[in-house]
Amino acid sequence: MPKAIVIREYGGSDVLKVEDVSVESPGPNEILIRQTAIGVHFHDIYVRSGLYKTLSLPGIPGLEAAGIVEEVGPGKSMFKKGDRIGYVTSGYGAYASHRILSEKLAVKIPDNISDSLVATNFSRLLTVEMLTSKVTSLHSGQTILVTAASGGVGRLLCQRAHAMGVQLIGVVSTDEKAKMARGYGCHHTLIYQDSNFVDKVLDITGGRGVDIVFDSVGAKTFQNSLAVLKLRGHLVNFGQSSGPVEPLAMSKLAEKSLTITRPILFHYLNDGDAYTVMAAAAFNAFSQDAFVLTELQGIGLENASTAHDKLASGQGGGSLYLIP
Repeated sequence: MPKAIVIREYGGSDVLKVEDVSVESPGPNEILIRQTAIGVHFHDIYVRSGLYKTLSLPGIPGLEAAGIVEEVGPGKSMFKKGDRIGYVTSGYGAYASHRILSEKLAVKIPDNISDSLVATNFSRLLTVEMLTSKVTSLHSGQTILVTAASGGVGRLLCQRAHAMGVQLIGVVSTDEKAKMARGYGCHHTLIYQDSNFVDKVLDITGGRGVDIVFDSVGAKTFQNSLAVLKLRGHLVNFGQSSGPVEPLAMSKLAEKSLTITRPILFHYLNDGDAYTVMAAAAFNAFSQDAFVLTELQGIGLENASTAHDKLASGQGGGSLYLIP
């Protein structure tokens, strides 16, 4: 019988319980998929804890997975039984062995790309595409700072920026992660907790500051991220792994004519054509082995709590996936 993680109350990782669930036949423009690999994200932790109340309870969390089409709904379809597909959705439901999925969310996985790679890094690479070509227009000659530079999105973003000729400062939490970040293309690495953090960034940039900060950490780094921006600099806050950012007075931005954006990937995937183009770019990058990736770690669906605990402790970003 199909199984899923059903959250019935907000709380710690122990609320992630496996239950038997029923899955109906697909309707028009829908497919039934047997999932083979399920992505694990900080967003899932926010949903589970109640920081994000975007999943109606009881509900099945999860934004991303790969699987095999087992049944196609009535009518014309671009899919057939046996197709391997991946998807990203804001509608949740990925923490399951089987599910019904709208066809418009699914993309066929090329033969040379594994399901586990798609589950762990597809949405993260889509996020990098969004950050570097939609939210900003990254180009050589710029100097940027990336927080969580060794994390799931951070390591991909750093490698993409390095390949574009961008001067790159990576920010991490430990010396071990600093070494990793240098391997991902960072020219300089700094530790979050350094009391001279801002001065060091200004020294690196000759007193000017950086053009762009990509900050996914949130509360613990936000003020320093603002402080190291140059005149007319741009702060992109695309996550909050350390907690939500406090409200900001507009006068603070006026001090240096700064801009801030808070992009959400799904808002950039609403356009079906844009989703297709971004997905193709992501798969092409995977096919060309354009990124250094960490060893992938599969964990049984029934042990989803273990995966959440690992991710919350700063381990496994971009490498953890659940096996139904």
